[in-house]
Amino acid sequence: MPKKEKAVKGQAAAAAEEEASCPVSRDKSGSVSIVVHVKPGSKHSGVTEVSSEAVGVAVAAPPMDGEANAELLRYLAQVLDLKKSRVSLDKGSRSRDKLIKVDSPLSPEEVLRRLREAAG
Repeated sequence: MPKKEKAVKGQAAAAAEEEASCPVSRDKSGSVSIVVHVKPGSKHSGVTEVSSEAVGVAVAAPPMDGEANAELLRYLAQVLDLKKSRVSLDKGSRSRDKLIKVDSPLSPEEVLRRLREAAG
């Protein structure tokens, strides 16, 4: 029996590692969380990359007075086809690395798919 427990622990560890290497996940409250690396001051807003650590987003707003954060939330709501009120900034208001919370019935897989489509 101990061999089965080790196999189960190994599978759980592999699943946790795979989930940790994805920038989109479901948090304890049931919302979808997105790790974002923002590049403010771009000419156009757009998803630049989707890596295993974060989603890179260029934002067409300067990084002052919360303008870049507001533009980021507006743009992500547009990409995910959601109302702006469903997308909020959870952590990182003064940092380029942010945690975005999405309150919607979308699965993390669907959110990731839409972000990858926006990246081209």
